[in-house]
Amino acid sequence: MQFRSFQARLFLSVVGVFLLFVFLFTAYQYQREKDYKLNIMNMGMQAYNLKLAQTLDDSLCVPGMLEAYVRQHNIEGLRVTVIDKQGRVVLDSYHSEVHSLPPHHERAEVAQALAEGSGYDIMRRSESTSETYFYSATMVDDYIIRSAVPYNATLVSSLKPDYSFLWYSAFITIVLGMVLYQSTTRISRHIRYLREFAVKTKSGDTLDHELERRLPDDELGDISHTIISLFWRLKHSEDDKQRLKQQLTQNAAHELKTPAASINGYLESIVSDTQMPEATRQRFIQRCYAQSQRMCHLLQDMSTLTQMDELPSLDEQSDISSYPAIEVVEVLYTILEESADELQSKGIKPVVAISDNVTVHCQQSVLYGIFRNLVDNALAYATGATELRFSCEREDIDSSSSYVDRWYRFSVSDNGCGVDFQHLSRLFERFYRVDKGRSRKMGGTGLGLAIVKNSITMYGGKVSAHPTPGGGLTITFTLR
Repeated sequence: MQFRSFQARLFLSVVGVFLLFVFLFTAYQYQREKDYKLNIMNMGMQAYNLKLAQTLDDSLCVPGMLEAYVRQHNIEGLRVTVIDKQGRVVLDSYHSEVHSLPPHHERAEVAQALAEGSGYDIMRRSESTSETYFYSATMVDDYIIRSAVPYNATLVSSLKPDYSFLWYSAFITIVLGMVLYQSTTRISRHIRYLREFAVKTKSGDTLDHELERRLPDDELGDISHTIISLFWRLKHSEDDKQRLKQQLTQNAAHELKTPAASINGYLESIVSDTQMPEATRQRFIQRCYAQSQRMCHLLQDMSTLTQMDELPSLDEQSDISSYPAIEVVEVLYTILEESADELQSKGIKPVVAISDNVTVHCQQSVLYGIFRNLVDNALAYATGATELRFSCEREDIDSSSSYVDRWYRFSVSDNGCGVDFQHLSRLFERFYRVDKGRSRKMGGTGLGLAIVKNSITMYGGKVSAHPTPGGGLTITFTLR
């Protein structure tokens, strides 16, 4: 099972790291013990060399004195050699014909003694005796006294490290392994509970709170409780999430269809009319580029627009100074220029009764979306309209004795067929259509006015719909 394999991987990985540490520690301790025993051995032989030099003194190089001193101490297999600074053997307790011995200046212990005053070498085979020795050399005045003992079983036993630390390491490894096993078992138990919960969720089984009662009261239990609590919260809001997901798709299609259709129309005209004047062709290409830029901006802003329901709306006294001041007329003229052909084909004349100095605080893309959706709505549904009027008036609201909120009330009116009174209060509902068959025929999605409402309420404004005097529909909204 998955949780067991996780427990095994966790346990083996931690134990593996610890065993690596134990191995490195053991190797280090073994070498340390070995070096310690070798240093003790070397120090003893160095003391012997110094004592020999002090005892014989001027008689050190007298034939027979060295051999007598070595025999007097009766150390099994001991061999003493006196070497000058040039590496020549002066005396040797084992070999009397020293002139036949080769120079010793390249021997490890001799070279070290010449450089540092003392040195030793381990398990080197003697060329004269063919035995393996432990050598220790000491620099005394103008000579080097080198003592050597056979590397036999007795010496090996004395240099053998103390392996008691290995038993200690093994004991610690076993204890730690047991502790780690208990810890990983407890972790795997938490994972098993969560896995059980996940399997029931995936299979659609009935969920209860029994699992939560089995969780331990510690940090891991707290994490598990948090995960399960988050699941219940998400489960309770699943319907809302599904609705928002559907609205995202619909809003994206609704927002992107207009620039896509414009680009398609301009490109179709350019491709089909090979005799098109160059000036007209360049103008169409520029409009295609402008519409493609708008599509890019819409894709970037779509996430913000579709999350408006989850964001808290600004109240009447909220500070909006962080938002830029956008000139309304400039944005509106851009939209009317883009929609000029459609307005002309439907016989609708736009009338802008808004002064140039009217500015509102919001994102430019949001303001563009508000007016663009209102224009598109009039083009689609204001049957028989001959005029589309945009107006604005100042509206100061006394929110308190020391605060005056400044607003603009905008109106977008047409003189078309209008909307029956019973539909006015529902025009801003998502997917609501006054005439479903007619709306589908015209390609409407029922989201345009819903996007307008969300955009306005996000900035603390209000929007409403009412009949235009004399016929038609008027959309009124406020922005600060």
